[in-house]
Parts: sequence; structure tokens; C-alpha cells
Amino acid sequence: MSDSPVAPLLRDLHERDIAWMAGVEEELFGASAWSESLIREDFRYGGRRYRGVWVGDDPAAYAVYGFEGDAFSLMNLAVVPAHRREGLARLIMDDLLSEAEGLSVPYVWLEVAVTNEPALALYRDYGFEDVRVRRKYYQPEGVDALVMRRPMREPAGF
Repeated sequence: MSDSPVAPLLRDLHERDIAWMAGVEEELFGASAWSESLIREDFRYGGRRYRGVWVGDDPAAYAVYGFEGDAFSLMNLAVVPAHRREGLARLIMDDLLSEAEGLSVPYVWLEVAVTNEPALALYRDYGFEDVRVRRKYYQPEGVDALVMRRPMREPAGF
């Protein structure tokens, strides 16, 4: 029997995964978490991509991304505490940027709590730049959000 680590599996989430996702939301984001009903509604009708990472039989991370109007955005990314520091967020980021590249979008956008140092470091590692601060964006805590973007291609004429 091998002691080698199990390779993570990235796949689309299914409706049966929503209860798990909502539980992780509540555990990690508390009062500002997306509710199960909001997730379920967006999953069914929002036209976004819901992706999950499994390590063996354990659901370990998820992300939601797609178009918000005409902007391609990462709406949510979370890794359960037991699977942090395993490269799962990077796996998701690689998937996100591959999707953005395939869609030929000029930028990928995201918002992140200014207090979330690990996420800020990850996003900056991936070439996201600060755009502006949205004061008291995350409610009810009143935490500011940093709007970030990553160019996906050179603008025409350069």
C-alpha cells in the first residue's frame, strides 16, 4: 500500500454539493457568508461556474467565478482549514485563469477583505493589482474590500 498523497481532483460542483458549500461558508465567513438559499438560487440561475476540489473523498475547496455584467470575476474562493497549505487555492486560480484565457477576457476582477492577508498574497502572486478600496463592503462586520484586477492580455496598440 502506498503512502503517497492523494492527488486533488478539480471538478464542477453539483447541486448535491451546495449544502456542504453553504456549511463551509458559514464556518469560514460567519455573518457575511452566502446563505444556502442564495447559493442555490445563483447556482441554478446565475450562469456562473461553481468549481470544487476533492482530496480523496473529502471536499476541500471551492470557487465561484464568471461574468458579473461584462466583467469576468472571481466571486468566491474558500479552502477548508484541514486542507490549507496544500496548493488547492493555486489549483483553483490556475483553473480560473485558464477559463479567462479561453474566453479572451481582458481582465479578471475580484474583491477581497483587506484583512485577509493569505488571500492578498495569493492574488498578488498571480499578478493581480490593487484598483480601489470599497469601504465597509463586507457586512455586517463593516470590513473594507480591496478591488483587484489582473490583465489577461496586452491592450490593442501596445
